[in-house]
Amino acid sequence: MNEDGPARWTRRHLDLLTTGPLTLAPETTAPPAHTPAPPRVLPGDDVWDLWPIQEEDGSISVVLGRELWMALSAPAAGHPEERHDHARIRLLARDGDGWHDLGPAFADGASPGSREWSGSAVRRPDGTVSVFYTAAGRRGEARPTFLQSVVETRPAVVVAEGGRVLLDRAAGHREVLRSDGRAYLPADEIDGGPGRIRAFRDPGWFRDPADGREYLLVAASVAASVAASGAGSAAAPAGGAAADDGDGGYMGAVALAEARDGGWSLLPPLLVADGVNHEIERPHVVVRDSSYYLFFSTQRHSFHPPGSAPTGLYGFVAPRLTGPYAPLNGSGLVAANPPEEPDQAYAWLVLPDLRVVSFVNYRSVGGGADPLRAGAAEARAAFGGTIAPVFRLALDGARTRVVATAPATGPTTAPTTGPSGGEQREQGVQPPGRET
Repeated sequence: MNEDGPARWTRRHLDLLTTGPLTLAPETTAPPAHTPAPPRVLPGDDVWDLWPIQEEDGSISVVLGRELWMALSAPAAGHPEERHDHARIRLLARDGDGWHDLGPAFADGASPGSREWSGSAVRRPDGTVSVFYTAAGRRGEARPTFLQSVVETRPAVVVAEGGRVLLDRAAGHREVLRSDGRAYLPADEIDGGPGRIRAFRDPGWFRDPADGREYLLVAASVAASVAASGAGSAAAPAGGAAADDGDGGYMGAVALAEARDGGWSLLPPLLVADGVNHEIERPHVVVRDSSYYLFFSTQRHSFHPPGSAPTGLYGFVAPRLTGPYAPLNGSGLVAANPPEEPDQAYAWLVLPDLRVVSFVNYRSVGGGADPLRAGAAEARAAFGGTIAPVFRLALDGARTRVVATAPATGPTTAPTTGPSGGEQREQGVQPPGRET
C-alpha cells in the first residue's frame, strides 16, 4: 500500500475551480444531456446508474451481437428521489438499433436487501457472470432502511426460447463485504435519504494488470474531525469525537478490498475527501498508458459548503493502484454539468475506451430552484430518467479533456481495449430452453 496513506482531496484543490483557469472550461464541461431529449429506454420506468457486463480484460461482453449492460430501474411515479426506495437491477442489451430491455436481472426476493443499488459485473471464463451490487435495507422490512452491504451472485448467461438473453435465476445471492466499523464507518442508518446517509455501496470490480489480482472499489464513509475539516489550524475534539459542521460527522472515501482465500479483505482507503465532501459515488479505475485513473461522481450539494463545487465526474491518477494519487487537472474535476444545467446528468462511468456513460437527471426548474426540494409534479416533469448521450475523454498524464460526443448506439466498431488490451468479444452461453 501507499506508505503516505490515502490521497486527500482538499479545499486547496477545489479552490482552483474558482481561482484558476479551469473554471468550468470547455475541456471540463460535459456536453448537453437534454437537447435533443434522449429517448426513454423504459417508457414506464426510470433508468439510472448503468454499467456493462465486462470480460475479465475490461472489454464489454457481447452475446448474439449485442452488448450486455445493467442499470437501476424503478416505476416512473411520484417524486423521482423516491425511486431509490424501489430500485431493482435491470438487464439491458445494446446494438446498432439502440437499447433493448431484457427484464429484471434477478427474481423477485432473490436479494437479501429490500432494494438493489449500483454495482458492477464481470463475465468469467466458464460463462457465469459475477454480479457485485449493493443490497440496501433488508428483505421483508416494513419500510426502507439504509443498511448497505456488498452482495455477489454468479448466474450463467442463458439464451431462452426465441433468442431472449437472461441470467439464470437459480443462482444464490450472498453478502461478501460490509464496512468494518473501524477504518470505514458502518452504513447502517434506519432513517435517511439520498445525500444524508453514510455509504458502503457501488462496488466496482477491477483486475490489476500489474499483479493479476481482483479488487473491489467501494464508495465508503470515514470519520470526520475538526483536524481533517480543511481548516488546517483546529485540533481534533477530545477523545477523537467527530466534528459535525453539516457533514454529519463523516466524509466520503474510496474503499479498496482484495480477493483473498475465497473471500474479500478490506484494505486502507485509496482516497479521502478531506473535509470537502461527504458523498463520493461509483468509484472505478481505468488503466491507460500504464497509469491508473481513479474516477468517481459526486453532487454539488455533497460539498462543504453545499454548492461550492459543481456536480460532476472527478478523478485522480497514480502510477499504480494503491497510489500515490494526484488530482486530475489540479482540482480533480474531469467533467462538470454546465452552470445553466447544474443537474443535467449524473453517475458517470468511464469505459476502458474512454467513452463516458451516465443518466439524464434533472433539467433546470423555474427560478433556479433545487429540483430535489421541488414538489413531486414539478420534479417529475424535470426528471430525465433515461440514459444520457455518450461522450469521450482524452487523457494526457494528469490532464484530461472532454473531446466529443460518442455514437449513442451499437457495439463499438473499433476494439474496446481493457486494462490488458483485450478486445470486445463473444463467449459461449447456455443453449435455449434453460430459462428458469
